[in-house]
Amino acid sequence: MNLNNTVDKTYEISSFKEIADAPLVSLQGLSQTEAAALTTLFNIGTIRELAELNFVKWATAITAIADEKIDEQLKVKEILLDDALEMTFPSSDPISVSSGVSRIEKQPDMVDARTDHQHSQE
Repeated sequence: MNLNNTVDKTYEISSFKEIADAPLVSLQGLSQTEAAALTTLFNIGTIRELAELNFVKWATAITAIADEKIDEQLKVKEILLDDALEMTFPSSDPISVSSGVSRIEKQPDMVDARTDHQHSQE
């Protein structure tokens, strides 16, 4: 891998381990002042420490996901599946059963399927 455009000339022939442990100023385009500011703000001094910053990891993950093309049909299917699950097992109405229940004393009220159906509004 050619790193000539990413690190200073003094590190172009170095191994990845050496580059990772190199000071921040060894990154091409990062000035001594900017490296000092990063050191002051984040208490880091090497390329490895910069890469291990949670902010850098989060930003990298967010942009990688944002740049992925999501199949719109798959997205619609996921939404429909979530809706179907919610109608079947509403999270706001958890099922609770007492261990003391041995029989049903009163028949539960039945809902009108014509008005309480997932396609009733169509």
